Amino acid sequence: GRGLDVRVSYPPGFEALERAIKTAAPKFFKRGSLQVALRIDLASGADTATINNALLDALAAAVEKRTGTALSGDVFASLMNVKGVVEPGASSLRDLAGDEAITTVLASAGENALQALQAERQREGGVLAELLDGLVAGMEAYWREAGELAASQPGLLKERLTKQLDELDPDGRVDKERMAAEIALSAAKADVREELDRLSAHFASARELLAGGSPVGRKLDFLAQELNREANTLCSKSISLDLTNAGLGLKGLIDQFKEQAANVE
Repeated sequence: GRGLDVRVSYPPGFEALERAIKTAAPKFFKRGSLQVALRIDLASGADTATINNALLDALAAAVEKRTGTALSGDVFASLMNVKGVVEPGASSLRDLAGDEAITTVLASAGENALQALQAERQREGGVLAELLDGLVAGMEAYWREAGELAASQPGLLKERLTKQLDELDPDGRVDKERMAAEIALSAAKADVREELDRLSAHFASARELLAGGSPVGRKLDFLAQELNREANTLCSKSISLDLTNAGLGLKGLIDQFKEQAANVE
């Protein structure tokens, strides 16, 4: 899938294994980054070495041309240490890469490794789901606290604005009806019931996603963004320190939720 990045490293000649792994990976994973490495350790008795004669001849010719003399034994030995001149085990690896049966066995082993990794990820996912569920429970506690505090918010704002108006207009020259309408409008803007309702709906969605068995990482990440948006609005509308603190506590748990959700496939 587009959300799955599979990278395979392998010795020269094993390109077919890369294709097999990239074909098998989406059967077990839907998103994330996956790195697979093939390393072949040849038995000591089977070790061989291949000399890259073309490279060695080119190096020897270059040295002779520069020095104007034939190569001495010491110089020749030094050239043998140049990277690429001697390739340990190269011929054996090429033989293995050309053996279709060996490639098939390696591809099967690779798929088995992917399946084992999937099983381990599922085990870890169960632990992670419990952690995320606990974070949702913590959010709901702050949500309930915010709901209790928010009930008094419009009245508190009305009381505060009325007091300020009385201080600014002690003689009562301002149109009372107009000011009452302005106060009512301000109180309505401070009402956070809609934000609390949407937060409640998001909590329910989070629990539903965590209870499902399909990959939900992207959905949880999006949900964390929506939760954060509502928490920000709640804090911006707050006119009491207690409600602001409840909103900040909620935001802290949302940040933890988003961080952990990034580990979910």
